Amino acid sequence: MTTEIAAGARGTTTGPVPATSMAAAGEAVTASPTASASEKTLLVLEAALTHSRFTEVVEATGLAKATTHRILGTLVDRRFVTVSADGSYLPGPKILSLAGRALQRIDISAIARPFVDDLVEASHCTIHLGVVNGDEIIYLIRADSDKPYQMPSRVGLSIPMHSTGIGKVVLAGYTDDELERFVARAGLPYRTEHTLTRLDALRAEIAVVRQVGYALDREENVPGLGCVAAPIRDHTGTVKYGVSVSTLTLEHTIEQIEAMAPLAVETANRISTALGYLP
Repeated sequence: MTTEIAAGARGTTTGPVPATSMAAAGEAVTASPTASASEKTLLVLEAALTHSRFTEVVEATGLAKATTHRILGTLVDRRFVTVSADGSYLPGPKILSLAGRALQRIDISAIARPFVDDLVEASHCTIHLGVVNGDEIIYLIRADSDKPYQMPSRVGLSIPMHSTGIGKVVLAGYTDDELERFVARAGLPYRTEHTLTRLDALRAEIAVVRQVGYALDREENVPGLGCVAAPIRDHTGTVKYGVSVSTLTLEHTIEQIEAMAPLAVETANRISTALGYLP
């Protein structure tokens, strides 16, 4: 089981990188010789939103100075871009208004569902996606595998942060001071004999999560259940969500569960990209 999963995870990284993935990673995308007027406009808009100076916009797009200047003038006139007192380009009120409206319409469940379904197929385990709600995590998605059993979980269920994989990846995004304030507010209540109920133990666990990029639940929340979870970042880079691969420890050892970490991390990264996160 472990070998099969690891091989599958490696297989997802082979082959050429699509152009869209390269753009998502922040690489410059210049105009092709046959680019249409609309493509050039979009390139200049993207460059103006990520670069502050005219020369940087020209270099990023690969367009002629005259063409870039003309398109920028239109974008400024239509308030998609604005110019500061020192001549720097900034997002204009039109683009900010549209961005705000788009963010209000984001449905994380709808965006994440195809990636979650792929993870179910790859892992043959139950997949959860949760969101931060105060000092707890709430499940937004539970996707079951083809196994003859179901997890004792449901959409809308609140779970602790200190004893769950999704909760730990969220806590890993906190500063040390924020982590201490969280513990002061929420405490570290006992759930099972494996629950981390001391601040120093939780600190050590979170340090490992930050280092490896994923978190384990070693029967810490429900006896007999384990999971590996990865952080999902929104467009600002904030970890507000997490995705986990959950299974019975009778079926998978903790080592086998941890071997599925690459699958969880890849899925989380794909969802983060779909939410607008650019590393």
